[in-house]
Amino acid sequence: MTIRDFEIFIAVAETGQMGIASRELYITQPTVSHAIMQIEKEYHVKLFERLSKKLYITETGREFLEYARHITTTYQELEQFLYHASSQQCIHVGASLTVGSYFLSDIITGYEAENPNVSIRVYIDNSMNIIRKISEGVLDVAVIEGKVKTKNVIFKDVYEDEMVLICGKMHPFAGISSVNLTDLAGKDFVLREEGSGTREFFTDLMEERGISFIEKWICHSSDSIINIVASGQGVSILSKSLLRHHEEVNQITINDFPLKRSFKIVYHKDKFLSSGLKKLIADIENKFHGNEW
Repeated sequence: MTIRDFEIFIAVAETGQMGIASRELYITQPTVSHAIMQIEKEYHVKLFERLSKKLYITETGREFLEYARHITTTYQELEQFLYHASSQQCIHVGASLTVGSYFLSDIITGYEAENPNVSIRVYIDNSMNIIRKISEGVLDVAVIEGKVKTKNVIFKDVYEDEMVLICGKMHPFAGISSVNLTDLAGKDFVLREEGSGTREFFTDLMEERGISFIEKWICHSSDSIINIVASGQGVSILSKSLLRHHEEVNQITINDFPLKRSFKIVYHKDKFLSSGLKKLIADIENKFHGNEW
Protein backbone atom coordinates (compact mmCIF):
# COMPACT_ATOMS: atom_id res chain seq x y z
CA MET A 1 0.00 0.00 0.00
CA THR A 2 1.04 3.57 -0.65
CA ILE A 3 0.21 6.83 1.11
CA ARG A 4 -2.13 7.56 -1.78
CA ASP A 5 -4.01 4.31 -1.05
CA PHE A 6 -4.47 5.44 2.55
CA GLU A 7 -5.69 8.86 1.40
CA ILE A 8 -8.20 7.26 -0.98
CA PHE A 9 -9.53 4.93 1.70
CA ILE A 10 -9.90 7.77 4.21
CA ALA A 11 -11.77 9.89 1.68
CA VAL A 12 -14.19 7.06 0.87
CA ALA A 13 -14.71 6.25 4.57
CA GLU A 14 -15.39 9.88 5.46
CA THR A 15 -17.66 10.69 2.51
CA GLY A 16 -19.38 7.32 2.18
CA GLN A 17 -19.34 7.59 -1.62
CA MET A 18 -16.60 6.82 -4.12
CA GLY A 19 -17.85 9.52 -6.48
CA ILE A 20 -17.51 12.27 -3.91
CA ALA A 21 -14.13 10.89 -2.81
CA SER A 22 -12.86 10.95 -6.39
CA ARG A 23 -13.90 14.58 -6.82
CA GLU A 24 -12.24 15.59 -3.55
CA LEU A 25 -9.01 13.87 -4.60
CA TYR A 26 -9.19 15.03 -8.24
CA ILE A 27 -8.97 11.49 -9.60
CA THR A 28 -11.41 9.24 -11.49
CA GLN A 29 -13.98 7.10 -9.73
CA PRO A 30 -12.57 3.88 -11.28
CA THR A 31 -9.20 4.76 -9.76
CA VAL A 32 -10.82 5.07 -6.33
CA SER A 33 -12.74 1.81 -6.76
CA HIS A 34 -9.63 -0.02 -7.95
CA ALA A 35 -7.57 1.15 -4.96
CA ILE A 36 -10.17 -0.06 -2.45
CA MET A 37 -10.63 -3.40 -4.23
CA GLN A 38 -6.86 -3.97 -4.39
CA ILE A 39 -6.50 -3.49 -0.61
CA GLU A 40 -9.38 -5.86 0.04
CA LYS A 41 -8.02 -8.43 -2.41
CA GLU A 42 -4.42 -8.28 -1.22
CA TYR A 43 -5.24 -8.65 2.48
CA HIS A 44 -8.39 -10.79 2.15
CA VAL A 45 -10.56 -8.34 4.07
CA LYS A 46 -13.78 -6.47 3.45
CA LEU A 47 -13.57 -2.76 4.21
CA PHE A 48 -17.03 -1.81 2.99
CA GLU A 49 -20.36 -3.54 2.61
CA ARG A 50 -22.01 -2.62 -0.69
CA LEU A 51 -25.78 -2.67 -0.18
CA SER A 52 -28.34 -1.08 -2.54
CA LYS A 53 -25.58 0.94 -4.21
CA LYS A 54 -24.52 2.38 -0.86
CA LEU A 55 -21.29 1.84 1.08
CA TYR A 56 -21.26 0.87 4.76
CA ILE A 57 -17.90 0.65 6.48
CA THR A 58 -17.22 -2.66 8.24
CA GLU A 59 -15.71 -3.13 11.70
CA THR A 60 -12.40 -4.01 10.00
CA GLY A 61 -12.75 -0.86 7.96
CA ARG A 62 -13.29 1.27 11.07
CA GLU A 63 -10.17 -0.12 12.72
CA PHE A 64 -8.19 0.30 9.51
CA LEU A 65 -9.39 3.92 9.36
CA GLU A 66 -7.68 4.69 12.67
CA TYR A 67 -4.40 3.27 11.39
CA ALA A 68 -4.74 5.06 8.06
CA ARG A 69 -5.37 8.43 9.73
CA HIS A 70 -2.41 7.95 12.03
CA ILE A 71 -0.08 6.90 9.20
CA THR A 72 -1.08 9.79 6.92
CA THR A 73 -0.76 12.29 9.78
CA THR A 74 2.70 10.95 10.62
CA TYR A 75 3.68 11.13 6.95
CA GLN A 76 2.48 14.73 6.75
CA GLU A 77 4.45 15.56 9.89
CA LEU A 78 7.54 13.98 8.33
CA GLU A 79 7.10 16.05 5.18
CA GLN A 80 6.54 19.18 7.25
CA PHE A 81 9.68 18.47 9.24
CA LEU A 82 11.79 17.95 6.11
CA TYR A 83 10.43 21.05 4.38
CA HIS A 84 10.87 23.24 7.44
CA ALA A 85 13.75 21.58 9.28
CA SER A 86 15.95 24.60 8.81
CA SER A 87 13.29 27.19 9.57
CA GLN A 88 9.99 26.98 11.44
CA GLN A 89 8.37 23.99 13.12
CA CYS A 90 4.77 23.92 14.33
CA ILE A 91 3.31 22.06 17.32
CA HIS A 92 -0.44 21.69 17.78
CA VAL A 93 -1.42 21.82 21.45
CA GLY A 94 -4.82 21.06 22.95
CA ALA A 95 -6.24 21.98 26.34
CA SER A 96 -9.50 21.63 28.20
CA LEU A 97 -11.27 24.90 29.02
CA THR A 98 -10.14 24.98 32.65
CA VAL A 99 -6.48 24.41 31.76
CA GLY A 100 -6.52 26.61 28.69
CA SER A 101 -8.23 29.59 30.31
CA TYR A 102 -5.83 29.88 33.25
CA PHE A 103 -2.70 27.74 33.11
CA LEU A 104 -1.52 27.28 29.54
CA SER A 105 -0.76 30.75 28.20
CA ASP A 106 2.25 31.37 30.46
CA ILE A 107 3.75 28.00 29.53
CA ILE A 108 3.36 28.67 25.79
CA THR A 109 4.75 32.19 26.10
CA GLY A 110 7.83 30.96 27.96
CA TYR A 111 8.39 28.10 25.53
CA GLU A 112 8.16 30.28 22.42
CA ALA A 113 10.59 32.79 23.93
CA GLU A 114 13.17 30.04 24.41
CA ASN A 115 12.41 28.30 21.08
CA PRO A 116 11.90 30.97 18.41
CA ASN A 117 12.12 28.37 15.62
CA VAL A 118 8.95 26.64 16.88
CA SER A 119 5.45 28.06 16.55
CA ILE A 120 2.55 26.84 18.68
CA ARG A 121 -1.08 26.47 17.63
CA VAL A 122 -3.53 26.00 20.51
CA TYR A 123 -6.99 24.42 20.41
CA ILE A 124 -9.31 24.77 23.43
CA ASP A 125 -12.32 22.47 23.91
CA ASN A 126 -13.81 20.10 26.45
CA SER A 127 -11.77 17.05 27.48
CA MET A 128 -13.75 14.56 25.39
CA ASN A 129 -13.18 16.47 22.15
CA ILE A 130 -9.51 17.05 22.95
CA ILE A 131 -8.95 13.31 23.48
CA ARG A 132 -10.70 12.59 20.18
CA LYS A 133 -8.37 14.96 18.32
CA ILE A 134 -5.34 13.40 20.01
CA SER A 135 -6.56 9.95 18.88
CA GLU A 136 -7.05 11.20 15.31
CA GLY A 137 -3.57 12.76 15.20
CA VAL A 138 -4.92 16.31 14.81
CA LEU A 139 -3.22 17.45 18.04
CA ASP A 140 0.35 16.64 19.09
CA VAL A 141 -0.07 16.98 22.84
CA ALA A 142 -2.70 18.23 25.27
CA VAL A 143 -3.38 18.99 28.92
CA ILE A 144 -6.82 18.07 30.24
CA GLU A 145 -8.67 17.35 33.45
CA GLY A 146 -10.78 14.30 34.13
CA LYS A 147 -10.55 10.61 33.28
CA VAL A 148 -8.80 9.21 30.22
CA LYS A 149 -10.66 6.18 28.88
CA THR A 150 -9.01 5.89 25.45
CA LYS A 151 -6.43 3.10 25.12
CA ASN A 152 -4.37 4.66 22.33
CA VAL A 153 -3.05 7.61 24.36
CA ILE A 154 -0.33 7.99 26.97
CA PHE A 155 -1.20 10.16 29.95
CA LYS A 156 0.65 11.43 33.03
CA ASP A 157 -0.77 13.20 36.06
CA VAL A 158 0.99 16.57 36.35
CA TYR A 159 -1.05 18.64 38.81
CA GLU A 160 -3.62 18.25 41.59
CA ASP A 161 -6.37 20.80 41.12
CA GLU A 162 -8.61 21.89 43.99
CA MET A 163 -12.27 22.54 43.30
CA VAL A 164 -14.86 24.40 45.35
CA LEU A 165 -18.60 24.89 45.51
CA ILE A 166 -19.70 28.40 44.51
CA CYS A 167 -22.94 30.30 45.11
CA GLY A 168 -24.29 33.82 44.70
CA LYS A 169 -24.33 36.44 47.47
CA MET A 170 -28.06 35.98 48.07
CA HIS A 171 -28.09 32.16 48.00
CA PRO A 172 -29.01 30.33 51.26
CA PHE A 173 -25.46 28.90 51.31
CA ALA A 174 -23.89 32.38 51.17
CA GLY A 175 -23.74 32.81 54.92
CA ILE A 176 -21.89 29.56 55.65
CA SER A 177 -18.30 28.46 54.98
CA SER A 178 -18.85 24.73 54.45
CA VAL A 179 -21.51 22.12 53.65
CA ASN A 180 -21.76 18.35 53.34
CA LEU A 181 -22.39 16.63 50.03
CA THR A 182 -25.84 15.60 51.19
CA ASP A 183 -26.73 19.29 51.59
CA LEU A 184 -26.56 19.56 47.79
CA ALA A 185 -29.44 17.11 47.25
CA GLY A 186 -32.21 18.65 45.20
CA LYS A 187 -30.33 21.91 44.61
CA ASP A 188 -30.27 23.77 41.29
CA PHE A 189 -26.88 23.44 39.56
CA VAL A 190 -25.16 25.32 36.77
CA LEU A 191 -22.93 22.80 34.98
CA ARG A 192 -20.61 22.42 32.02
CA GLU A 193 -21.69 20.50 28.92
CA GLU A 194 -21.35 16.76 28.24
CA GLY A 195 -17.71 15.88 27.59
CA SER A 196 -16.33 18.32 30.16
CA GLY A 197 -13.88 16.88 32.69
CA THR A 198 -15.23 19.25 35.34
CA ARG A 199 -18.78 18.04 34.76
CA GLU A 200 -17.75 14.38 34.73
CA PHE A 201 -15.86 14.79 38.02
CA PHE A 202 -18.92 16.22 39.77
CA THR A 203 -21.64 14.02 38.27
CA ASP A 204 -19.64 10.83 38.92
CA LEU A 205 -19.15 11.88 42.54
CA MET A 206 -22.84 12.60 43.09
CA GLU A 207 -23.89 9.38 41.37
CA GLU A 208 -21.49 7.33 43.52
CA ARG A 209 -22.99 8.88 46.65
CA GLY A 210 -26.56 8.47 45.40
CA ILE A 211 -27.29 12.20 45.65
CA SER A 212 -29.72 13.66 43.12
CA PHE A 213 -29.65 17.29 41.98
CA ILE A 214 -31.22 19.54 39.34
CA GLU A 215 -29.33 20.48 36.17
CA LYS A 216 -30.86 23.92 35.71
CA TRP A 217 -28.25 25.45 33.36
CA ILE A 218 -25.77 23.82 30.96
CA CYS A 219 -22.91 26.11 29.84
CA HIS A 220 -19.81 25.91 27.64
CA SER A 221 -17.58 28.29 29.62
CA SER A 222 -16.53 28.90 33.21
CA ASP A 223 -17.20 32.64 32.92
CA SER A 224 -20.80 31.94 31.96
CA ILE A 225 -21.19 29.63 34.95
CA ILE A 226 -19.78 32.26 37.32
CA ASN A 227 -22.09 34.97 35.97
CA ILE A 228 -25.18 32.75 36.19
CA VAL A 229 -24.33 31.58 39.71
CA ALA A 230 -23.68 35.18 40.78
CA SER A 231 -27.17 36.12 39.58
CA GLY A 232 -28.68 33.59 41.98
CA GLN A 233 -29.67 30.86 39.51
CA GLY A 234 -28.02 27.99 41.36
CA VAL A 235 -24.69 26.66 42.59
CA SER A 236 -21.76 25.04 40.80
CA ILE A 237 -18.40 23.32 41.19
CA LEU A 238 -15.35 24.97 39.60
CA SER A 239 -11.57 24.95 39.85
CA LYS A 240 -10.44 27.27 42.64
CA SER A 241 -7.79 28.66 40.30
CA LEU A 242 -10.48 30.18 38.07
CA LEU A 243 -12.00 32.16 40.94
CA ARG A 244 -9.07 34.28 42.11
CA HIS A 245 -10.46 37.45 40.57
CA HIS A 246 -14.14 36.70 40.99
CA GLU A 247 -15.48 38.11 44.24
CA GLU A 248 -19.06 38.17 42.97
CA VAL A 249 -19.52 34.56 44.13
CA ASN A 250 -18.87 32.87 47.47
CA GLN A 251 -16.59 29.85 47.75
CA ILE A 252 -17.75 27.05 50.02
CA THR A 253 -15.84 24.01 51.26
CA ILE A 254 -17.27 20.48 51.08
CA ASN A 255 -16.69 18.91 54.51
CA ASP A 256 -16.92 15.21 53.80
CA PHE A 257 -15.13 14.87 50.48
CA PRO A 258 -11.92 16.49 49.15
CA LEU A 259 -12.80 18.13 45.82
CA LYS A 260 -9.53 17.40 44.07
CA ARG A 261 -8.86 16.03 40.61
CA SER A 262 -5.75 15.72 38.45
CA PHE A 263 -4.62 17.51 35.32
CA LYS A 264 -3.07 15.15 32.79
CA ILE A 265 -0.69 15.64 29.90
CA VAL A 266 -1.71 13.34 27.03
CA TYR A 267 -0.40 12.34 23.61
CA HIS A 268 -0.90 9.44 21.20
CA LYS A 269 0.98 6.28 22.16
CA ASP A 270 2.46 6.05 18.65
CA LYS A 271 3.29 9.75 18.39
CA PHE A 272 6.78 10.54 17.18
CA LEU A 273 8.22 12.95 19.73
CA SER A 274 10.43 15.46 17.97
CA SER A 275 13.03 17.34 20.00
CA GLY A 276 10.76 20.39 20.03
CA LEU A 277 7.77 18.39 21.25
CA LYS A 278 9.85 16.63 23.93
CA LYS A 279 11.01 20.02 25.18
CA LEU A 280 7.45 21.34 25.35
CA ILE A 281 6.23 18.25 27.25
CA ALA A 282 9.11 18.67 29.72
CA ASP A 283 8.32 22.36 30.17
CA ILE A 284 4.66 21.58 30.88
CA GLU A 285 5.55 18.89 33.40
CA ASN A 286 8.12 21.08 35.16
CA LYS A 287 5.77 24.05 35.35
CA PHE A 288 2.94 22.03 36.88
CA HIS A 289 5.17 20.00 39.22
CA GLY A 290 6.72 23.24 40.45
CA ASN A 291 3.23 24.64 41.22
CA GLU A 292 4.31 28.01 39.86
CA TRP A 293 0.86 29.58 39.82
